[in-house]
Amino acid sequence: MIIGRIIGWLFLIAALAVLARDLLTSIGAGSISLIATGELWFHLHQTSLQIAEPAIARHIPRIGPWLWHPIISTLLTWPALFVLSAPGFMLCWLFRIRRRTKQVFNSKI
Repeated sequence: MIIGRIIGWLFLIAALAVLARDLLTSIGAGSISLIATGELWFHLHQTSLQIAEPAIARHIPRIGPWLWHPIISTLLTWPALFVLSAPGFMLCWLFRIRRRTKQVFNSKI
């Protein structure tokens, strides 16, 4: 449970970093400017982005080509802020600390 929560927080921290970058860029440009996920990936590590499509198409049998073009390529066009924050919130919620409640059994015999 702690690992899922940590991964969720890492996603949220990355989303906050992207939000700060987007705010600074928007202030400089004078209009709202959100970086796309594919553009962010390109700036962070260009080679892995270029290798990802053929690797997924080749190494994931049957669904590899289908997985890249309609799904992953669409996600790469979405704003990185939303693509990073959605799984972050979901993981933090799924792996949240739950309070244990004591069950009191009333046995009337």
